[in-house]
Amino acid sequence: MNHYKNAYFLLSVADVKQLPPDQGIEVAIVGRSNAGKSSVLNRITQSKNLARVSKTPGRTQLVNIFVLDKDRRLVDLPGYGYAKVPLAAKLKWQKTVDAYIAARAALKGLVLVMDIRHPFKELDMTLLDYCEHKHLPVHILLNKADKLSKGAAAKVLQEIKASLTSYDNSVTFQLFSALNGSGVKELHACLDRWYEW
Repeated sequence: MNHYKNAYFLLSVADVKQLPPDQGIEVAIVGRSNAGKSSVLNRITQSKNLARVSKTPGRTQLVNIFVLDKDRRLVDLPGYGYAKVPLAAKLKWQKTVDAYIAARAALKGLVLVMDIRHPFKELDMTLLDYCEHKHLPVHILLNKADKLSKGAAAKVLQEIKASLTSYDNSVTFQLFSALNGSGVKELHACLDRWYEW
């Protein structure tokens, strides 16, 4: 059963104080501004336009809340690291993301979206270290896998496996393509565990 296709947009907030009551279960999607987060969210929910996909990376400047059912929400966090925006705006986004991850009791896991061709940038590693410290599970989506040959994608998987050996926390990872939908079943299985479905 697909629990995600009835997802609907609830609200966008600029500050964590405006979030819905901190109860139930939330899973958040996070990543660099050009990693394809909005396309991933649309693929998860089988919707073409639940999240606005922009040709200009960094358009998600607010925390967007999507409802799955009365107890479960999917959260799209502002992208980091790439967008051509003023430094003050970048710092504000970072503060919002930090505050959400640090204090949100409903948060059960993070889906970290990376472009498979540019994995593990500095902010990705900072986020992984922070989640390790918080004992917060992270599932890494190596998005845009359709851009690489099978051999090249397998090589990246091996490199990532090697670089994650130091994490005690549950960091899992997979190949994914928001474009063609490969890997969506595996992602749904991970989300189902976190949402306790």
